[in-house]
Amino acid sequence: MRDLLVELNDIKRVRSAGRDGSIAERLFLQAWSALTGGADPKALALDITAKALAASRLGDLDAAFLSLAGLSPEEASAVLVRGFDEVAGPLDPALASALRACLAAPRDWTPGPMPAFARLQADQPRAGVTCPGKPRILLEPPENHAEHCLMVAAYGVALSPFYGADPTTVFVAALAHHLHNALMPDAGFTGEILLGDHLDSVIATLSERALSELDAPLREVVASSRKILPDDGTAEGRAFHAADVIDRVLQIAQHLRAASLTMDTVLGEMALVHDGPVKGFHDRVLADMRLS
Repeated sequence: MRDLLVELNDIKRVRSAGRDGSIAERLFLQAWSALTGGADPKALALDITAKALAASRLGDLDAAFLSLAGLSPEEASAVLVRGFDEVAGPLDPALASALRACLAAPRDWTPGPMPAFARLQADQPRAGVTCPGKPRILLEPPENHAEHCLMVAAYGVALSPFYGADPTTVFVAALAHHLHNALMPDAGFTGEILLGDHLDSVIATLSERALSELDAPLREVVASSRKILPDDGTAEGRAFHAADVIDRVLQIAQHLRAASLTMDTVLGEMALVHDGPVKGFHDRVLADMRLS
């Protein structure tokens, strides 16, 4: 599944005119709004994950854009399903079928009030690479906590069949695993070590403050899902922690990948200057400019 997870990771960096934030950030906020609006967490986990997977290939050519561009709901669904099918090969077949069905017959979620903690997480940058006793390594632009949590949630659903885990629990836990960072600036592992004995109480206090924004029964659903976070003693805990560590490392890997990109890859493998009526002319210009 590595190639799929690498490609999916890029929706944390895809943005479009007229839309605030990355695709991942917007899906994170959409998920919380749907949850407070009464959405069934099981159906929502599949829906958001399906949208994320389709976006990994289609970018922001989503249902809202396709409708604006004049496509019928059926035509728009067909486009989304094609995008999904291009990347879904590595997924568990039963899960892929359920996700595909979400795109083939999309549903509208009733939006509820956006929790303040969700918007704050979208504004809260991640720490970068930190190690106690050493200066941090900052990689620009930083991701935010909404993007990270959404990615871990989507990864968690995709990985759940491998671990025999309940994808709904993993999804909700992942969405909510950094509640404390709504108010707590991210100083990374270094900051956690320097907080020392205060760390657990600070995280617990701020997490409870965020949870208090949610009404019952959603508050209990989120709190119950978060019980898998401390360890890998359950199937759900293993799926969550696998998703979390994969996202943390792939976030850094994309910076390294960009830094090592070569013109051979861009012009050869990726065909930046692609076939068309003026390709011969383009090639001569690039040769004259010593760019090919």
